[in-house]
Amino acid sequence: MHFISSPLPPGRGARGEGVSHARIETPTLIQCFPHYLMITPEALKPFLNTALEKTNFTDLGERYQGKVRDVYKQAENKRTILIATDRQSAFDISWTTIPLKGQVLSQLAAWWFDEISDVMPNHIISVPDQNVTVVKDLRIIQVEIVVRAYLTGSTKTSAWVNYNNGVRSFCGNILPEGMVKNQPFADIIITPTTKSKNDESIDPKGIIEQGLATKKQWDEITENAFAVFRKGQRIADEHGLILVDTKYEMGVDENGTITLADEVHTPDSSRYWVKETYEERFNKGEEPESLDKEFFRLWVRAQGFEYEDKSTWPEITDDVRTMLASKYIDLYERMTGITFTLPEDPDVIGRMERNLKPFMVGVAA
Repeated sequence: MHFISSPLPPGRGARGEGVSHARIETPTLIQCFPHYLMITPEALKPFLNTALEKTNFTDLGERYQGKVRDVYKQAENKRTILIATDRQSAFDISWTTIPLKGQVLSQLAAWWFDEISDVMPNHIISVPDQNVTVVKDLRIIQVEIVVRAYLTGSTKTSAWVNYNNGVRSFCGNILPEGMVKNQPFADIIITPTTKSKNDESIDPKGIIEQGLATKKQWDEITENAFAVFRKGQRIADEHGLILVDTKYEMGVDENGTITLADEVHTPDSSRYWVKETYEERFNKGEEPESLDKEFFRLWVRAQGFEYEDKSTWPEITDDVRTMLASKYIDLYERMTGITFTLPEDPDVIGRMERNLKPFMVGVAA
């Protein structure tokens, strides 16, 4: 087990005196968004009706649908086509579509894969379209590899929810008494979960005992995950952001090499806070200014959402959809330094079909 000591940021007592969990404020819709967004929610309204909910390319291979991506398997070519749709999920529920989200996530993931290519190999073959990534097939390790730098989160497998419920031995990490929400750990930790319909926390011992990975593989996975995360932290810091936590997927290629898969450091797989305002907001007991889908989780919770009671599931308004789209784009521009270009052609399906012609093979048997 790893033992985690945790100094508080300046202005906080050793046990978080002065700010209790009860004072942590859930942000309103507008408070979640900085006033300096370059592409405003208003500018995104024309894209509400053209958001990409799903695809159905019959000549692209065997299709199956994930939470966010449409996936086309081409086993004979040992490759897979990943199409990032605009679907928005949270709490294992698909809620709505967010305009241009798929394009943002796909382009940001490609940028990040390039940035961390010197740390470990990844699965990308090509990026033929703004929403599409072609990747080589891997034998995926059936574990979500979650790396955390802060005590936060709102889901049942998150560090804060478990800690607030009294858990101190969390996925093989011993957490000290006296921590408060959104406080940094002394060092990053890894908190894996199982890959299933309902994710469950697991520790390294359980991973090895269940045959999900060998000890040698898990040691290599952990080393790589920490290295990729630390580089992500450095890059985020240079752009005025805090990489709070993230999840990775890794697999084994045909040569037995542990390879990074899925996506990396996108706002769907990662949590980002604004560095400039973090300490002040933390000391006031306020939620950090976030640039990820945690905003959406907090908003859903604030509407009275209870997973077991569908009558409490809120309606997702167009204002929420465009606000979240603005946030995804803001993060993309902050992180990459590249201005996001709004598509001129609203026919996303037609554009993808043209760009995917070299990869059309027919339906797999």
